[in-house]
Amino acid sequence: QSPLVESGGGLVQPGGSLRLSCAASRLRLADYALGWFRQAPGKEREGVSAISGFDGGTYYKDSVKGRFTISRDNAANTVYLQMNSLKPEDTAVYYCAFVTFNSGYTDWSPFGSWGQGTQVTVSS
Repeated sequence: QSPLVESGGGLVQPGGSLRLSCAASRLRLADYALGWFRQAPGKEREGVSAISGFDGGTYYKDSVKGRFTISRDNAANTVYLQMNSLKPEDTAVYYCAFVTFNSGYTDWSPFGSWGQGTQVTVSS
């Protein structure tokens, strides 16, 4: 069972915003690289954004670049995904996970168990 718990999803109109949270109670998230992933109905799970545990560097897939922002609050032991200018194609279940980066930091892979995720629905 994943020690990570996602929250913050909901129903929002196109152009709206949501902030997702990824929290843990049994370990210090600041020590880890973490990523957000999403899975839309009938599609494979895909990476969205990630944040390095080493220097806090942030990384985004092209589909969300300029609209989504990943961040950490170490005091709250939480990683956030601020999502602005949401589109219907952003509709999916969103998950956070521990990640490892490839050598060029252009991609990241999850490891460990998946949590329950949080549903984001963008619809008018």
